[in-house]
Amino acid sequence: MITVTILGAGNVATHLYKAFTKANNVTVSQWYNRSLKPLNHYKNEVDITDDLNHLKEADVYILAVSDDAVAELSEKLPFENKIVVHTSGSVNVHDLDKKHNRGVFYPLQSFSKTAQLDFANVPICIETVNKPDYHILKALALAIGSPVKKVNSDQRQVLHLAAVFVNNFTNQLYRIGHEITESEGAEFDLLKPLILETAKKIQDLSPYKAQTGPAKRNDKKTLKKHLSILNNQDHKAIYNLLTKSIQKTHNGR
Repeated sequence: MITVTILGAGNVATHLYKAFTKANNVTVSQWYNRSLKPLNHYKNEVDITDDLNHLKEADVYILAVSDDAVAELSEKLPFENKIVVHTSGSVNVHDLDKKHNRGVFYPLQSFSKTAQLDFANVPICIETVNKPDYHILKALALAIGSPVKKVNSDQRQVLHLAAVFVNNFTNQLYRIGHEITESEGAEFDLLKPLILETAKKIQDLSPYKAQTGPAKRNDKKTLKKHLSILNNQDHKAIYNLLTKSIQKTHNGR
C-alpha cells in the first residue's frame, strides 16, 4: 500500500485525488491546502488540513500547486528525507528543496475540474533524483492505470511546450472558429466531426503527412477570399501567420 498526501486543491490535485481513491493499493492519508474552503466537499472522505505543521506521515507528498509556488512550498515542509514531487511540466526537479527526496510526477494531459477523465489516457512522466524513488512513483502511476514514461527535466519541458501548441493554442483556434461561425449564425457544432477526425488522423499519420487545406495547396483565390471575409484584424494576422508557416513547411515558400 502506498500512502499519499496531496498538497493543493486545483484541477490536477482534484483529479489525482479521485484517481487515487479508486486505486486498490493507494491511500490518500491527507489533503492540504492553504484554504480549506475548496476541500470542505471532501472532508467526510479524507483528512483535510490548512496547517503544514499538522501533515501526517506518508510515502509520497505530491505538490499539485502553481509553478511559482513549488519551490517555496517545498522549503516550508516541516520534514526531510521524504519523497516530495511536483506535478509541473516546466519546473525543474532541482527547484524542490534539497532536504527532500525530489521527484516529478507530471500527468501529461489537460485538466478541467468538472470534466471526467480516464487516467488510462494520461501518461505520467516521472523523474527522480534518487533512482530507488522512481520505482515507487512508477507503482503509484500504474495503480491509477496510467502509462509511465521516464523523462528528464529537459525532455519534460519541451513536452510541456509542445503541449501548449497542440492543446492551449489549438483550443484558442477553436474559439476563433466559434467566433467566425457565430458572425453569420452558422453552427459551430457542424465542425465537431472535423475536429475529431483531425485528432484521429494523427494516431496513424505524422502531422506533416496529415496536413491538408488551401495553404498546403497554395490555393491563392481561396486564401484571398478567406482574408476578405475576416473582419477581426487579430484573426487576419493569425490566418496569415499560420498560412505562411504551412507554406514554408510544405512548399518551401
